[in-house]
Amino acid sequence: MLSWFVIIPVLIAAFFYIVPFRIPGKVIALAAQSVLCFGAFYVFFMCKEGDIITRIGNYGILGITLKVDTLSSVFLILTSFIFFVAALYSINEKTGRLLWFLLFIWEALLNGIFLSCDFFNIFVLAEVATVVVSVLIMFKRNNRSMYDGMVYLMVNTVAIQFFLFGTGYVYKLTGVLDIDTAAQILSSFDKNSLVLPYALIMISVSLKCALMPLFSWLPKAHGTPGAPTSVSAILSGLHIKSGIYLFIRFQTVFSEVSVPGFFLTAGIITGIAGFILALAQSDIKLILAYHTISQIGLIMIGLNIPEIYAYTGSVYHLINHALFKSALFLSAGMIIEIYGTRDIYKIRGVLRRIPLVGIATIMAILGITGAPLFNGSISKYFIVAGANWAVSGAVLLINLGTVVSFIKYSSMLFGRCEGGAPAVKVDVYQQAAVLLLGILCLAGGIFGEQFIRFLFNVSVSVEAAGYLEKAGLFALSVIAGYLIYTYFVKNSTFIKRIRGVELSFRGICVSMGVFFAVILLVARFA
Repeated sequence: MLSWFVIIPVLIAAFFYIVPFRIPGKVIALAAQSVLCFGAFYVFFMCKEGDIITRIGNYGILGITLKVDTLSSVFLILTSFIFFVAALYSINEKTGRLLWFLLFIWEALLNGIFLSCDFFNIFVLAEVATVVVSVLIMFKRNNRSMYDGMVYLMVNTVAIQFFLFGTGYVYKLTGVLDIDTAAQILSSFDKNSLVLPYALIMISVSLKCALMPLFSWLPKAHGTPGAPTSVSAILSGLHIKSGIYLFIRFQTVFSEVSVPGFFLTAGIITGIAGFILALAQSDIKLILAYHTISQIGLIMIGLNIPEIYAYTGSVYHLINHALFKSALFLSAGMIIEIYGTRDIYKIRGVLRRIPLVGIATIMAILGITGAPLFNGSISKYFIVAGANWAVSGAVLLINLGTVVSFIKYSSMLFGRCEGGAPAVKVDVYQQAAVLLLGILCLAGGIFGEQFIRFLFNVSVSVEAAGYLEKAGLFALSVIAGYLIYTYFVKNSTFIKRIRGVELSFRGICVSMGVFFAVILLVARFA
């Protein structure tokens, strides 16, 4: 049964590439994607009775094992839904059959990563996904996108070799590639013998998560002008989560040697550096791309706090981030198309010119900044609830930076555009896609406790006093953020100077080597 989540997207891709008619083919593909969404929910409900395992080949530990538990079933739902929204958004775009073919192949690969219970299968799926994403980044074939796509391809190819070496080392120690079986065998090993495979695998996963200083590939890939808007939305809203998912899985496999304190520190550094670099940008897609780095840092903080509230808030923030970041990227694509520019200083009056898109953007901004009643407020509330005072302060600082940055971002919603505001025809499907995501940002805040209980079987509660305190802190953050932006950030030469800070391919490779050495040392002597 689980294999159909890989097979069906491949069949949709093949069907769409063969079918000569454009719009009917897209409608059929969209209907098939709807079926996948229902199938994901069906598996989710089945999984409540216990993990579901499908063995392909029936060769015991030598066969292919697909497994779904609570976490992977949620990721299946998220993947199916985000691709459904992306397909809805793209239904009237004149992009040709190749884009849709690659999108559904991409979905099959991500589903395979979330379902696979085999080290080597994950390596193969991640490697093929790297090639598919590289092609999508270079889709428009201009010089910039070709460069961005090649950097993404080379960096991720280097990173996945670390994973392959780690997989080989695990096989040498255990004689198996099945993740669950390997975890059982490795639990009896001496800690020192696990340090090297752990470091090899985690350096690859850390780059997939774009932790500092392994981040420079992400804004190139997510903010490139050559990729269709739906690709940027999926990259930032969903694809980056595959790295987080693998991080969660392999931290469990190597629980004897894992170093959550190190990754907690890395998460704090990533979250702070991400919003600082976002503040320096004038390209609206790059602002959003750097905020993906910052939000990943926030998620890593929660995942590495040994407390159920923080972990639950972090996992819920994975879902919230997929919703509000997809909404922001899709709405940004519409804004860029209408205004003919990506420069935030040249875009004004979005609410007047395209009001529904502006409303969806506001709801997504309220989500990412953690405004009361919106989804980000719930997940951030639980992360802070499970943290000590020092980590809570870091989370509040990251959120303040996010507020400052999105005060700058929201400036394009107001005012009057140059030359007036000529009437524009906005695609109804694109509006529906961004509004759906915006509404879910609101619903995820109002019904946050219920969603967490439904999705993760975890009973958590939001205390009224604590939530009101957080609402007060948010109001103070908005006031402080406005003052910081107006008097320090807006005309800061320092902020403008760091706009182009990024690592070259060689620099990223060097940083991988250094990061690997640090993980190795910390895991060895922790």
